[in-house]
Amino acid sequence: MKKIIVLFALFCSFLGSAQILDPIKWSTKVVQKSDTEFELVMDAVIDKDWHLYSQFTPDGGPQQLEFEFKNAKNNFTLVGKTKEGAYKKVYNDIFEIDEYFFSDKAHFVQLIKVINPKLKEIKVTLAGQVCIEGKCIQEDDNLTFKLPAIKVVEKVEEVIKDGQKEEIISTEVASTDVDSALMTTDIEVEKVDNKTAKVIIDNEPKEEEKKGLWTIFFLAFLGGFAALLTPCVFPMIPMTVSFFTKQSKTKAEGKRNAILYGISIILIYVLLGTIVTWAFGADALNALSTNVWFNVIFFGLLVFFATSFLGAFEIVLPNSWANKVDKQADRGGFVGILFMALALAIVSFSCTGPIVGTLLVEAASKGGLAPIVGMVGFSLALALPFMLFAMFPGWMNSLPKSGGWLNTVKVSLGFLELALAFKFLSNADLVVQGHYLERELFLIIWIVIFGAWALYLFGKLMLPHDSPISHLSVGRLYMAILVSMFTLYLIPGLWGAPLKLISGFPPPMTYSESPNGVGYKFEGNVGAVSTLPEHAHKGPHGIIAFHDYEKGLAYAKEVGKPILLDFTGYACVNCRKMEDFVWSTTEILPILKGEFVLISLYVDSKEELPKAEQYVSPETGKEIETIGNKWSDYQITRYKNNAQPYYIILDDEGKDISKPIGYTPDVEEYKTWLKEGISKFKK
Repeated sequence: MKKIIVLFALFCSFLGSAQILDPIKWSTKVVQKSDTEFELVMDAVIDKDWHLYSQFTPDGGPQQLEFEFKNAKNNFTLVGKTKEGAYKKVYNDIFEIDEYFFSDKAHFVQLIKVINPKLKEIKVTLAGQVCIEGKCIQEDDNLTFKLPAIKVVEKVEEVIKDGQKEEIISTEVASTDVDSALMTTDIEVEKVDNKTAKVIIDNEPKEEEKKGLWTIFFLAFLGGFAALLTPCVFPMIPMTVSFFTKQSKTKAEGKRNAILYGISIILIYVLLGTIVTWAFGADALNALSTNVWFNVIFFGLLVFFATSFLGAFEIVLPNSWANKVDKQADRGGFVGILFMALALAIVSFSCTGPIVGTLLVEAASKGGLAPIVGMVGFSLALALPFMLFAMFPGWMNSLPKSGGWLNTVKVSLGFLELALAFKFLSNADLVVQGHYLERELFLIIWIVIFGAWALYLFGKLMLPHDSPISHLSVGRLYMAILVSMFTLYLIPGLWGAPLKLISGFPPPMTYSESPNGVGYKFEGNVGAVSTLPEHAHKGPHGIIAFHDYEKGLAYAKEVGKPILLDFTGYACVNCRKMEDFVWSTTEILPILKGEFVLISLYVDSKEELPKAEQYVSPETGKEIETIGNKWSDYQITRYKNNAQPYYIILDDEGKDISKPIGYTPDVEEYKTWLKEGISKFKK
């Protein structure tokens, strides 16, 4: 009985470690949109707790989903990019970017225009990454779409050539009978009329987009509040409210006019946001957010705004504008009040302009309605005091008096603008992979900027429009302490500290002159080495690694060490977690450096294999065209498993001497597994 139980346990263990995972089931259909246009619809049902990464996942993180439409040339053209349904957005502190992924289900639609009327089917190859806590797998699938019969008509044209009439007979795609498409068993279409069919796609805003708009709103509201505390706007509050209360015949009329004045301010700024959205389109600015020149131009723009706030010059609109608008304000009624609000916007532009510009830049990078939402938040914060103080005039007695503190707020905004500017420059550098503004340099710039701000708040730096100060106010002292603490917090980042408070602002730790921290000394498997073995690479934490199985095996034979075979991926989240939190520990790192030859096989490598080495997998029937395909197929064929990370210990002849394991965040468990492999190798 005991033997049966043991055998059953071993069998279950084998099944658990040698399992081909298939967490996604795909279904397809074709939807006819016009005579020659079709939608290729792809729906995925995803197993519970698994997620598939979107094609829009930012670079530098998990693998993006990619669609390859086979034999498109001379047969059909793609109309736009593949559209996808709602995805989730979650920040990943390993890659230091936002991840976009689907859970439970995913929906994709690609519009095509048929050129070849004889086209019967379209094949699509997709490649991506699917993950669950503890493991990731490559998602490689081939989808086939059957097209309905497309009618062809002959078109006769008469032309004059050398004085003679000639008839040219050509063929073109004619109207396709939608009824015949509906009768095709393997095509699902929704008939609209005899020439058109379509599928209804949900265009409701995604939940993540709604959250993003709320974030823009609150940030813009804070920006409006900051603008309110500048020298150009704050003194206007008592003046304007006093004007309405004194010029109005009754208190009720004064309150009504002040409320209309606040509403007018909101209308003016919302109109500005609407113009930006209309001028550039709902999605064009979002697409530009990763454009190099877009980010460089906005870097220059924000530096210009910051320089103005710091006191080098004032950004002022032409005086003639203010004079013309001021005359219109005397007309009375709502129109006059509207022009009064416009006059405020023009007169205060030197303070509000940079803040509005920065908010529009940030909102524009989100695309869609973000510029409008941003201006609603900004103008609401700006307008509320005028309305509230008009309704409760007694509150004005509690307002602080205007003074040098207003300029301090303005200068502080200048330092913030300057720091934010380098985020846009960093974006541009990351896109081109220029390595001009790596993590260390970015942090040094921020340390200098925030350090200078702290000195300014302590009264050690004076700028052009500052008044002499005999003492620090309590509020200014607290602010100085807070900025100083933040500056000191940034410094350990130069030595590899993750700086989670500002995750997403500086470049990722891998985008660095010294990815392991300033002062890190590289050491090989045995002591310091000046050169790597032939065909080897510098792996995580200075571990010597091979990316080719045969070459790594040859080196293991040469040095007489066991092999740690590591099936991994460049975009594998759990692989990075193992490397960052397990391999890096003092218990594990010396073992990996001194006792093993590491062979890391990247299953998501896109490097194409030479044509002579490409093949069709006898195991899966898939075309093996890239190095990543090769190692993925090797893992599936040899170990009947396709999840990453996946670790096996081999001897120097390439024979397995340990049971495979996957994601193992427990350091002691992983250490025990390594030690067992070493013991078996030495027997």
